[in-house]
Amino acid sequence: MPEVRLIDEKGEQVGVVTTYEAMRRATEAGQDLVEVAADARPPVCKIMDYAKFKYQKSVRERLARKKQVRIEIKEVKFRPGTDTHDFDVKLRSMRKFLEDGDKVKCTLRFRGREMAHQDLGLALLKRVEEAVADLAKVEQVPKLMGRQITMVVAPSKTKKVP
Repeated sequence: MPEVRLIDEKGEQVGVVTTYEAMRRATEAGQDLVEVAADARPPVCKIMDYAKFKYQKSVRERLARKKQVRIEIKEVKFRPGTDTHDFDVKLRSMRKFLEDGDKVKCTLRFRGREMAHQDLGLALLKRVEEAVADLAKVEQVPKLMGRQITMVVAPSKTKKVP
């Protein structure tokens, strides 16, 4: 007859018993016999209220999801000819995103002959980096991909969970 290692409802180890004996003890206790470690030799079974166990597990998972912080990546787009006022407006929105705990992807797109002046684009991104240095750190350095340069900036402090 197959045997199992049994743990009773108090959490104390009973020892190795037959499955029939384990089922009998679970029925006497008015609870369920649950296999907790099938890979062990012999398998480990525990006497517990399975419905209550499943409910408590779902509550724990729900609380874990609730406390989890979701970091989004927001995008702010620039052009090499972005003027000071437009730059300040975009910078304000970047600072707001960073204060909320989100990462910001700065994209600088070149069109036509602007590709000849990549140094202006890099200077603009350097200005952005210096402007948000108190709030964030550069996670991905400016990188040219095709006709655009991208840079990812992450907040230096973590997001506060409400």
